[in-house]
Amino acid sequence: MPLVAGIDSSTQSCKVVIRDSDTGALVRQGRASHPEGTEVHPDHWWTALQEAISQAGGLDDVDAVSIGGQQHGMVCLDESGNVVRPALLWNDTRSALDAEELILEAGQGDAAAGAAYWAASTGTVPVASLTATKLRWLARNEPENARRTSAVCLPHDWLSWRLAGHGPGTGQSSLELLRTDRSDASGTGYFSSRTGEYFPEVLKGTLGHVPVLPAVVGPLEASGKTPGGALIGPGAGDNAAAGLGVSAAVGDVVISIGTSGTVFAVSAVPSQDPSGLVAGFADATGNYLPLACTLNATRIFDATAALLGVDLPEFGKLALSAAEGAGGLTLVPYFEGERTPNLPDATGSLHGLTVSNYTPANLARAAVEGVLCSLADGLAALQSQGVSARRIILVGGGAQSEAVQQVAAEVFGLPVFVPAPGEYVADGAARQAAGVLTGKLPDWPLEGIEVAAPKTSGTPAFLTRYRHYAAKAAKG
Repeated sequence: MPLVAGIDSSTQSCKVVIRDSDTGALVRQGRASHPEGTEVHPDHWWTALQEAISQAGGLDDVDAVSIGGQQHGMVCLDESGNVVRPALLWNDTRSALDAEELILEAGQGDAAAGAAYWAASTGTVPVASLTATKLRWLARNEPENARRTSAVCLPHDWLSWRLAGHGPGTGQSSLELLRTDRSDASGTGYFSSRTGEYFPEVLKGTLGHVPVLPAVVGPLEASGKTPGGALIGPGAGDNAAAGLGVSAAVGDVVISIGTSGTVFAVSAVPSQDPSGLVAGFADATGNYLPLACTLNATRIFDATAALLGVDLPEFGKLALSAAEGAGGLTLVPYFEGERTPNLPDATGSLHGLTVSNYTPANLARAAVEGVLCSLADGLAALQSQGVSARRIILVGGGAQSEAVQQVAAEVFGLPVFVPAPGEYVADGAARQAAGVLTGKLPDWPLEGIEVAAPKTSGTPAFLTRYRHYAAKAAKG
């Protein structure tokens, strides 16, 4: 029975799953925590990976392994392979000014022209999460560390390199053996998912010189071997790996409902959105992964449940007890500002209050509808980039709510599939590892719930009403 290992090295933790490569059956697993913060030394990831592997029974009997990792993080190495400074993670915002300056410089002072340039070149308009902006911050604030940087890689690249036996003290510290994949490279700001090429001029203009960059390997191409002989897959960014984990194909839209919301699709064509709402990433199969984010998702459910004095299960029951449309109540859930649309200073608002509709059930229903309508705006942003949607795959903690599942089918007007709760990123990495062994991604069974689209067609009245009030919020 060939075994494969999938690794999810996320912001919070490292998770390892060992699966049967033929059937996908889970054999064993392990987990270890990462330190908190937006700046973390990569050695902590390596320590956590070793602990998680040990908990999972080791890799001695594993034939292939692959790593899904948090995107965008800046890992700088010197000429000997030593880490130059702690990595800046995707959620470190100190390079926000650098992102703005990169846009203005590309447009010669015209922000719109600059955004259009970046969208056409790399697929993504610079924001603080991208590696390129962090490199510019490094050169501006830590010039000596910038000069010491001989190679730049991403979290999953560095871990794969270490897993192959490279790094300081191993006797194999060749920077030329760093490897990455299209999905993670597409989140750097100096790689084009459309052409598959790096942009050395971006590195010259940010870091000040062109460092060694990981070679980009194909979707099912081995990037090396562990000292024990297991093949190492190309790996992937976390969203792309999650897409593999839920077997998303062209026409599938994955909507993740956690503290914030993520909407991404597997698409046969690249996207380039100069508004910056849609990031034009690549996926882990050779296709593309346009992605939009919202800032307010389950936190709205938590806040509303707390206001009503109920727990989340009771909150869901209340929402289901109200009629579609919440009796005319509309909640625009921009409690913490918003990313899609880009309204960082916005606040939430509740509309349509009357004496008769101001009930706990309607308020719960309005909260669920508001969050799903907000995610519908994310889907609309993707569709404006040519994304074709035939099915919604609903994941994340909020997806397990029956109320969320029902409203999702109503809002999107599409069939909704809710996979059984699982480690989608690690599972996707394991599925990729199995594909590296055989040359083809396996069709592992995926359990879940199917929610049929409503029989009526057209935009539901509550979504139309929501968009009216959301447009007013955008105008201030």
